[in-house]
Amino acid sequence: MSSGNAAAVLTAADLRERVRSTGGAPPDCDCARLVCPGWESVSSPVGEPLLERLGSLRAPSDDEPTLTEQHSAGSSYWSPNAPIATAFFPYNRCEVWLCRRCARGFLQYTEYGGYYVDHRLREIDPSLVV
Repeated sequence: MSSGNAAAVLTAADLRERVRSTGGAPPDCDCARLVCPGWESVSSPVGEPLLERLGSLRAPSDDEPTLTEQHSAGSSYWSPNAPIATAFFPYNRCEVWLCRRCARGFLQYTEYGGYYVDHRLREIDPSLVV
């Protein structure tokens, strides 16, 4: 898989393999301002030039991905300890981005509600990927 391939469909194994372990960004890295161990609303999508798009978790053949969520005991959608379950909502609708400098990974998802659009960002903790 090439990192410049905008059409790449990534798997859980790809996330664990390609993303640097968390623990925060190096303090001098431009992505250090992105503090999002759980889902965080952001004013607009974050992308180039700070982040490089690796691909998507949404399979092109999946016209209507499930809205079912998968959680560990005590976690919820917004929890920093919620599993990153690639086959479940909202991960199955995410784009995957990587910091060009430190290889920190991020998931981005846009929630389209009846009267709003909410851009969401979550740092990828490889130990939570299932």
